Amino acid sequence: MIVALVVAGGSLQIVAAVLCGGLVGFSLALTGGGGSTLAVPLLLYVVGVRDPHMAIGTSALAVGLNAYANLIPHARAGHVQWKAAIIFTALGVVGTFVGSEIGKKVDGQALVGLFAILVLVVAVLMVKPRNRVANPTAGAPPRWLATWLSGTGLGAGAIAGFFGVGGGFLVVPGLMLAARMDIINAIGTSLFGVGSFGLTTALNYARSGLINWAIAGEFIAGGIAGGWLGALLAHRLSARRGALNITFATLLFAIGVYMLIRTYA
Repeated sequence: MIVALVVAGGSLQIVAAVLCGGLVGFSLALTGGGGSTLAVPLLLYVVGVRDPHMAIGTSALAVGLNAYANLIPHARAGHVQWKAAIIFTALGVVGTFVGSEIGKKVDGQALVGLFAILVLVVAVLMVKPRNRVANPTAGAPPRWLATWLSGTGLGAGAIAGFFGVGGGFLVVPGLMLAARMDIINAIGTSLFGVGSFGLTTALNYARSGLINWAIAGEFIAGGIAGGWLGALLAHRLSARRGALNITFATLLFAIGVYMLIRTYA
Protein backbone atom coordinates (compact mmCIF):
# COMPACT_ATOMS: atom_id res chain seq x y z
CA MET A 1 0.00 0.00 0.00
CA ILE A 2 2.71 2.46 1.02
CA VAL A 3 4.80 1.46 -1.99
CA ALA A 4 1.78 1.98 -4.27
CA LEU A 5 1.22 5.46 -2.84
CA VAL A 6 4.88 6.36 -3.32
CA VAL A 7 4.80 5.13 -6.93
CA ALA A 8 1.56 7.02 -7.60
CA GLY A 9 3.03 10.16 -6.04
CA GLY A 10 6.12 9.85 -8.19
CA SER A 11 4.01 9.39 -11.32
CA LEU A 12 1.93 12.46 -10.47
CA GLN A 13 5.09 14.50 -10.02
CA ILE A 14 6.34 13.41 -13.45
CA VAL A 15 3.04 14.38 -15.05
CA ALA A 16 3.06 17.73 -13.20
CA ALA A 17 6.64 18.46 -14.31
CA VAL A 18 5.86 17.69 -17.97
CA LEU A 19 2.65 19.73 -17.95
CA CYS A 20 4.28 22.68 -16.18
CA GLY A 21 7.20 22.60 -18.60
CA GLY A 22 4.67 22.54 -21.43
CA LEU A 23 2.92 25.61 -20.02
CA VAL A 24 6.21 27.52 -19.81
CA GLY A 25 7.24 26.56 -23.35
CA PHE A 26 3.77 27.35 -24.69
CA SER A 27 3.65 30.78 -23.06
CA LEU A 28 7.16 31.66 -24.24
CA ALA A 29 6.37 30.78 -27.85
CA LEU A 30 2.99 32.51 -27.77
CA THR A 31 3.75 35.74 -25.92
CA GLY A 32 7.48 36.16 -26.56
CA GLY A 33 8.50 36.82 -22.96
CA GLY A 34 7.89 36.33 -19.29
CA GLY A 35 7.34 32.59 -19.59
CA SER A 36 10.55 31.59 -17.84
CA THR A 37 9.39 33.57 -14.80
CA LEU A 38 6.66 30.94 -14.40
CA ALA A 39 9.17 28.11 -14.02
CA VAL A 40 10.23 28.67 -10.41
CA PRO A 41 6.74 29.13 -8.88
CA LEU A 42 5.44 26.13 -10.87
CA LEU A 43 8.30 23.97 -9.62
CA LEU A 44 7.73 25.13 -6.05
CA TYR A 45 3.93 25.02 -5.80
CA VAL A 46 2.80 22.51 -8.44
CA VAL A 47 5.63 20.05 -9.05
CA GLY A 48 6.52 20.02 -5.36
CA VAL A 49 10.20 21.00 -5.29
CA ARG A 50 10.58 22.14 -1.68
CA ASP A 51 13.98 23.83 -1.75
CA PRO A 52 13.83 27.27 -3.48
CA HIS A 53 17.48 26.98 -4.50
CA MET A 54 16.81 23.57 -6.08
CA ALA A 55 13.86 25.06 -7.97
CA ILE A 56 16.00 27.92 -9.26
CA GLY A 57 18.84 25.65 -10.36
CA THR A 58 16.45 23.24 -12.08
CA SER A 59 14.52 26.02 -13.84
CA ALA A 60 17.75 27.67 -15.01
CA LEU A 61 18.78 24.48 -16.81
CA ALA A 62 15.38 24.17 -18.48
CA VAL A 63 15.29 27.84 -19.47
CA GLY A 64 18.81 27.74 -20.92
CA LEU A 65 18.27 24.64 -23.05
CA ASN A 66 14.85 25.79 -24.28
CA ALA A 67 16.31 29.17 -25.26
CA TYR A 68 19.04 27.51 -27.33
CA ALA A 69 16.44 25.26 -28.97
CA ASN A 70 14.32 28.29 -29.93
CA LEU A 71 17.44 30.10 -31.18
CA ILE A 72 17.75 27.71 -34.14
CA PRO A 73 14.61 28.76 -36.08
CA HIS A 74 15.34 32.45 -35.40
CA ALA A 75 18.87 32.05 -36.71
CA ARG A 76 17.59 30.30 -39.85
CA ALA A 77 15.18 33.19 -40.40
CA GLY A 78 18.03 35.72 -40.09
CA HIS A 79 16.75 37.25 -36.86
CA VAL A 80 20.02 36.87 -34.92
CA GLN A 81 22.69 39.58 -35.09
CA TRP A 82 25.60 37.48 -33.95
CA LYS A 83 28.21 40.19 -33.30
CA ALA A 84 25.84 42.08 -30.99
CA ALA A 85 24.81 38.81 -29.34
CA ILE A 86 28.41 37.85 -28.59
CA ILE A 87 29.35 41.31 -27.26
CA PHE A 88 26.23 41.39 -25.07
CA THR A 89 26.72 37.87 -23.74
CA ALA A 90 30.50 37.88 -23.17
CA LEU A 91 30.37 40.06 -20.07
CA GLY A 92 26.83 38.98 -19.27
CA VAL A 93 27.90 35.44 -18.34
CA VAL A 94 30.35 36.96 -15.83
CA GLY A 95 27.46 38.86 -14.26
CA THR A 96 25.39 35.67 -14.31
CA PHE A 97 28.03 33.69 -12.45
CA VAL A 98 28.39 36.40 -9.80
CA GLY A 99 24.61 36.82 -9.48
CA SER A 100 24.01 33.08 -9.14
CA GLU A 101 26.79 32.78 -6.56
CA ILE A 102 25.15 35.51 -4.48
CA GLY A 103 21.72 33.93 -4.96
CA LYS A 104 22.91 30.62 -3.53
CA LYS A 105 23.94 32.37 -0.32
CA VAL A 106 20.60 34.15 0.22
CA ASP A 107 18.09 32.52 2.56
CA GLY A 108 15.56 30.48 0.58
CA GLN A 109 12.44 32.19 1.94
CA ALA A 110 13.92 35.64 1.38
CA LEU A 111 14.84 34.64 -2.16
CA VAL A 112 11.26 33.52 -2.85
CA GLY A 113 9.98 36.87 -1.57
CA LEU A 114 12.36 38.76 -3.85
CA PHE A 115 11.39 36.49 -6.73
CA ALA A 116 7.71 37.34 -6.12
CA ILE A 117 8.56 41.03 -6.52
CA LEU A 118 10.40 40.20 -9.76
CA VAL A 119 7.28 38.38 -11.05
CA LEU A 120 5.19 41.49 -10.38
CA VAL A 121 7.73 43.68 -12.23
CA VAL A 122 7.70 41.33 -15.24
CA ALA A 123 3.90 41.41 -15.26
CA VAL A 124 3.96 45.20 -15.50
CA LEU A 125 6.64 45.19 -18.22
CA MET A 126 4.64 42.72 -20.31
CA VAL A 127 1.73 45.13 -20.74
CA LYS A 128 4.03 48.02 -21.62
CA PRO A 129 4.13 48.31 -25.43
CA ARG A 130 7.47 47.77 -27.13
CA ASN A 131 7.99 50.27 -29.91
CA ARG A 132 9.62 49.16 -33.09
CA VAL A 133 12.99 50.69 -33.94
CA ALA A 134 13.88 52.12 -37.31
CA ASN A 135 16.26 50.28 -39.62
CA PRO A 136 15.58 46.75 -38.33
CA THR A 137 18.15 45.19 -40.66
CA ALA A 138 21.03 47.31 -39.39
CA GLY A 139 24.30 45.45 -38.95
CA ALA A 140 26.48 45.30 -35.87
CA PRO A 141 26.33 48.36 -33.60
CA PRO A 142 29.05 51.03 -33.87
CA ARG A 143 32.15 50.57 -31.75
CA TRP A 144 31.12 53.18 -29.23
CA LEU A 145 28.00 51.14 -28.47
CA ALA A 146 30.01 48.02 -27.59
CA THR A 147 30.56 49.39 -24.08
CA TRP A 148 26.83 49.97 -23.65
CA LEU A 149 26.06 46.49 -24.93
CA SER A 150 28.59 44.96 -22.53
CA GLY A 151 27.33 46.99 -19.57
CA THR A 152 23.71 46.12 -20.28
CA GLY A 153 24.66 42.46 -20.67
CA LEU A 154 26.51 42.51 -17.35
CA GLY A 155 23.50 43.91 -15.50
CA ALA A 156 20.96 41.63 -17.19
CA GLY A 157 23.18 38.60 -16.59
CA ALA A 158 23.58 39.42 -12.89
CA ILE A 159 19.81 39.66 -12.38
CA ALA A 160 19.19 36.51 -14.45
CA GLY A 161 21.76 34.59 -12.43
CA PHE A 162 20.51 35.80 -9.06
CA PHE A 163 16.92 34.73 -9.76
CA GLY A 164 17.62 31.80 -12.08
CA VAL A 165 15.53 33.22 -14.94
CA GLY A 166 16.34 33.82 -18.59
CA GLY A 167 16.14 37.58 -18.26
CA GLY A 168 14.53 38.06 -21.66
CA PHE A 169 12.34 40.83 -20.24
CA LEU A 170 15.59 42.79 -19.71
CA VAL A 171 17.63 41.51 -22.64
CA VAL A 172 15.12 42.34 -25.39
CA PRO A 173 14.61 46.04 -24.52
CA GLY A 174 18.34 46.34 -23.76
CA LEU A 175 19.24 45.16 -27.26
CA MET A 176 16.58 47.37 -28.84
CA LEU A 177 18.00 50.40 -27.08
CA ALA A 178 21.73 49.69 -27.40
CA ALA A 179 21.88 48.15 -30.88
CA ARG A 180 18.76 49.84 -32.32
CA MET A 181 17.21 46.54 -33.34
CA ASP A 182 13.68 45.84 -34.43
CA ILE A 183 11.81 43.78 -31.86
CA ILE A 184 11.91 40.55 -33.90
CA ASN A 185 15.71 40.81 -34.25
CA ALA A 186 16.04 41.67 -30.56
CA ILE A 187 13.99 38.60 -29.59
CA GLY A 188 16.06 36.32 -31.85
CA THR A 189 19.37 37.80 -30.69
CA SER A 190 18.33 37.72 -27.04
CA LEU A 191 17.94 33.94 -27.10
CA PHE A 192 21.70 33.51 -27.33
CA GLY A 193 22.14 35.52 -24.15
CA VAL A 194 19.18 33.94 -22.38
CA GLY A 195 20.49 30.45 -23.17
CA SER A 196 24.00 31.35 -22.04
CA PHE A 197 22.77 32.99 -18.84
CA GLY A 198 20.54 30.02 -18.02
CA LEU A 199 23.26 27.41 -18.54
CA THR A 200 25.83 29.48 -16.60
CA THR A 201 23.45 29.63 -13.64
CA ALA A 202 22.65 25.92 -13.99
CA LEU A 203 26.33 24.94 -14.02
CA ASN A 204 27.00 27.03 -10.94
CA TYR A 205 24.04 25.51 -9.10
CA ALA A 206 25.04 22.02 -10.28
CA ARG A 207 28.42 22.51 -8.56
CA SER A 208 26.49 22.74 -5.30
CA GLY A 209 24.17 19.82 -6.07
CA LEU A 210 21.17 22.14 -6.51
CA ILE A 211 19.62 20.63 -9.66
CA ASN A 212 17.03 17.87 -9.75
CA TRP A 213 18.10 16.27 -13.03
CA ALA A 214 15.05 14.01 -13.41
CA ILE A 215 12.57 16.86 -12.99
CA ALA A 216 14.69 19.07 -15.26
CA GLY A 217 14.48 16.45 -18.02
CA GLU A 218 10.71 16.14 -17.64
CA PHE A 219 10.31 19.92 -17.56
CA ILE A 220 12.42 20.35 -20.71
CA ALA A 221 10.50 17.62 -22.56
CA GLY A 222 7.23 19.34 -21.76
CA GLY A 223 8.72 22.70 -22.74
CA ILE A 224 9.70 21.44 -26.20
CA ALA A 225 6.19 20.11 -26.83
CA GLY A 226 4.54 23.25 -25.45
CA GLY A 227 6.85 25.49 -27.45
CA TRP A 228 6.01 23.60 -30.63
CA LEU A 229 2.28 24.04 -30.00
CA GLY A 230 2.71 27.69 -29.07
CA ALA A 231 4.71 28.34 -32.23
CA LEU A 232 1.91 26.84 -34.33
CA LEU A 233 -0.62 29.19 -32.75
CA ALA A 234 1.62 32.27 -32.57
CA HIS A 235 1.14 33.25 -36.21
CA ARG A 236 -2.63 32.70 -36.16
CA LEU A 237 -3.03 34.70 -32.96
CA SER A 238 -0.52 37.45 -33.81
CA ALA A 239 -3.34 39.98 -34.20
CA ARG A 240 -4.34 39.27 -30.59
CA ARG A 241 -0.80 39.52 -29.20
CA GLY A 242 -1.70 42.50 -27.01
CA ALA A 243 -4.63 40.66 -25.46
CA LEU A 244 -2.48 37.57 -24.93
CA ASN A 245 0.19 39.63 -23.16
CA ILE A 246 -2.41 41.23 -20.90
CA THR A 247 -3.90 37.83 -20.07
CA PHE A 248 -0.51 36.35 -19.31
CA ALA A 249 0.57 39.42 -17.33
CA THR A 250 -2.58 39.08 -15.22
CA LEU A 251 -1.66 35.45 -14.50
CA LEU A 252 1.88 36.48 -13.52
CA PHE A 253 0.54 39.23 -11.27
CA ALA A 254 -1.73 36.75 -9.47
CA ILE A 255 1.19 34.35 -9.03
CA GLY A 256 3.39 37.12 -7.66
CA VAL A 257 0.75 38.11 -5.10
CA TYR A 258 0.24 34.44 -4.15
CA MET A 259 3.99 33.98 -3.63
CA LEU A 260 4.15 37.07 -1.39
CA ILE A 261 1.21 35.78 0.68
CA ARG A 262 2.77 32.31 1.00
CA THR A 263 6.11 33.80 1.97
CA TYR A 264 5.12 36.48 4.44
CA ALA A 265 1.62 35.57 5.69
